[in-house]
Amino acid sequence: MSLVRQNIARMVGYTPGEQPRDRSYVKLNTNENPYPPSPQVFRALREFDPARLRLYSEPLSLELREVAGEAFGLNRDWVIAGNGSDDLLTIALRTFVDQNGNCAYTHPSYSLYPVLTDLQAARHVVVELDESFELPPNAAEQATGATLFIVCRPNAPTGNAFPFETMHRVCQEFPGVVWIDEAYVDFATDHCVDFVKQYPNVVVSRTFSKSYSMAGVRLGIAYANPDLIAEMLKVKDSYNIDMLAQTVGVAALRDRAYMEANSQRIQATRERVVAQLTRLGFETLPSQTNFVLTRPPIDAERMFLALRDHGFLVRYFSDERIRDRIRITIGTDEDMASFLQAVGEIVGEAGADS
Repeated sequence: MSLVRQNIARMVGYTPGEQPRDRSYVKLNTNENPYPPSPQVFRALREFDPARLRLYSEPLSLELREVAGEAFGLNRDWVIAGNGSDDLLTIALRTFVDQNGNCAYTHPSYSLYPVLTDLQAARHVVVELDESFELPPNAAEQATGATLFIVCRPNAPTGNAFPFETMHRVCQEFPGVVWIDEAYVDFATDHCVDFVKQYPNVVVSRTFSKSYSMAGVRLGIAYANPDLIAEMLKVKDSYNIDMLAQTVGVAALRDRAYMEANSQRIQATRERVVAQLTRLGFETLPSQTNFVLTRPPIDAERMFLALRDHGFLVRYFSDERIRDRIRITIGTDEDMASFLQAVGEIVGEAGADS
């Protein structure tokens, strides 16, 4: 008799980006924000009384949910908080997908989605993006049979944001829950939070890991019709957001101006990097995120390894659809200048060898 559930024994776990400890690298591989959190976050930490840690945290994250809803004219009944948006995705599978049920998601996209589907012992319904990595017009039809359809917008790892028209069509035509993962939305030109007011089957999730510069905190929020929120609250862990995370989360949300300025700074750097990569012979997909997915003028895995030798970590995927590309997180202007210099040297050396 096996000691492990069959679906766990069969599955392959999620592989996070490399977090090296042995030497100093410029990390451009996990889409972390190169700038620190808001000064209000540091202030909240200084003012926090450590003696309070003997107590449990507020189980429903009431203040955090209240503040998160205010920006969009929603009260806290429209908001749920999670231990990172990954926690919220786990809650989604547990709430909306039966064991042996069907979960739909796009491909290529965030590789955690199939892992969570396996954890739930559910079946995979994979909706392939087209040759331009756009959501097909009949996406809802392709997701038929699933009770949950996860769509990442802007999409990771491709970086593009699917058109509103397509998103509206999915929300209108898919009969189950449409989960819109907006982890990177603060680097984009628009968002889908208002969809939750229009469609009772839509959930929109966000993270503090990217635009709020708090990947180490593990905090996420999701917006949805109060009826869906109430069901997810049944499923979440009792005290899923610790006291410190709630404290700094509220502080960060109350300083959206700082976050927005940082995001605009990263977007400006992104456009300069794309222009330089183009001059070096790269073919880069349009991005509305804090990263770019680009095809180098030499073999992508070779470029990935050469950059590592030069002290820069980027992300290479073995997935057949994107194995000819690398994903580059946008860092500071200084980091990206050094990075582009290294890229130029690598491309030049490759040309000399050919």
